[in-house]
Amino acid sequence: MADQEKVVVPEPGIDEKVSSDDDSQSREWDEKDEARIRKRMDWRIVPTVFALYLMCFIDRANIGNARIQGLPKDLNLFGYRFNWALTIFYVAYIVAEIPSNIILKMVGGRFYLPSLVIAFGLISMCTAFVHNYEGLLACRFFLGLAEGGTMPGIAYYLSCFYRRHELLLRLGLFIQGASLAGAFGGLLAAGLSPIPKWGIAARPIYAWRNIFFFEGLFTLLVSSIAFFVLPSRPDECKFLTPRDRYIALERINREHKETADEKTKPHHVRRAIFNINNVICGLGFFFINVSVQSFSLFLPSILSALGWTALKTQFYTVPPYAFACLWSVVIFRASDHYRRRGIFLLFGCGLAIIGYTVIANAKTNSVKYFAVFLAAAGAFPGGPTLMAWGLNNAAGPSIRAVTGAYIVAMGSGGAILATWTYVDKDKPLYRRGHYINVGSQIIAGILVVIGIFYTKWENKKRERGERDHRLLNLSEQEKNELGYRHPEFRYIS
Repeated sequence: MADQEKVVVPEPGIDEKVSSDDDSQSREWDEKDEARIRKRMDWRIVPTVFALYLMCFIDRANIGNARIQGLPKDLNLFGYRFNWALTIFYVAYIVAEIPSNIILKMVGGRFYLPSLVIAFGLISMCTAFVHNYEGLLACRFFLGLAEGGTMPGIAYYLSCFYRRHELLLRLGLFIQGASLAGAFGGLLAAGLSPIPKWGIAARPIYAWRNIFFFEGLFTLLVSSIAFFVLPSRPDECKFLTPRDRYIALERINREHKETADEKTKPHHVRRAIFNINNVICGLGFFFINVSVQSFSLFLPSILSALGWTALKTQFYTVPPYAFACLWSVVIFRASDHYRRRGIFLLFGCGLAIIGYTVIANAKTNSVKYFAVFLAAAGAFPGGPTLMAWGLNNAAGPSIRAVTGAYIVAMGSGGAILATWTYVDKDKPLYRRGHYINVGSQIIAGILVVIGIFYTKWENKKRERGERDHRLLNLSEQEKNELGYRHPEFRYIS
């Protein structure tokens, strides 16, 4: 649907949330009003959710840093035990995602999202006291349950505040907590692991245990602040005027032809799951996530196999993540500006294919290390872009809530595969793992091409009026409930 430059606002008495005695009340709003509101939300919401997801990914990926600081030896992780510890996390992660987003829609983001982060911060701290393989499995399972709702939850939460062409940049900024987590994770691990043994004699904390304990503690401190910062809905933003709160909510409702008070019903879940665009985005996320998660979990191991010391490896993991973060922001900004998703995804897949191919075949460590930058820059923007693509093309708050969780749940299946891409018997070259990532990026690229053609084909059918029959004999409420199936709705390609 076309963006409106000027929108009529009803009389104050029509919406009880708009104060009738506000002398500055105007009957219309324009892009300047939206820009002002957007800026205020940006300063309050985006940094907060970025910090929450930064903590989430640090607590998830720090096991990779702990691995080269003595974790396998202390817990007797022989054979494939380390890979199983990674896998069980994602099993719980997938199970939690859709139910968590449905709860989030009912409870609101202000209280629910920080509560999730507090939960996995506590679990990370508990991991510092684990003394056997079974205990590690238990901690990783419950960490997956707690973290499962975080990424799809924040994605849906942002889609309730930002319009379609505004979403990817904000979505990408918070998910860049993942790439920065890799950078911070390496620095924190390098700084925390040398701390001398401390604690009680029965449960001493040292080396890799310091990583889990202090990073979990830091997570608790950061997440507790979010309770006082985040609003649950646009019309509950206390930092906006009553009129601005109305505009903030209404601009989302009108673009998606929806109401924020819609109750989630079974048919909303079905439409989100069987939406062709969501299936394509979910499968694409699956294959791109193979590269993203294997990169995060095994980069320390890959670099360590080049012959570097553990401390040097921790420091060398930082630059590729930092570069991927900055590059991703450029891609997100360009994608929002041009209102295109597919073409930028294709470019990223090509870059990652080149990167992993070079890593697998290069003869010198310097060339391999350079290729790591290419692989990171190609892979990391893909997940946020696919999620934004799915949310952009899913109208209706309930459908969007399920869409965000559904795409991430499918993508998390790729994370399970990622835990088995790099195994000990393949080191030091790890060629099989690198080629698995090459194949995953090729398949993701094919899916993106299909998605581009499908969305363009569907938009043309709607422009020719071939979907107008969906409006026959429907009431206004039933027309609004059509969501993305409404003939006036246009997909983003």
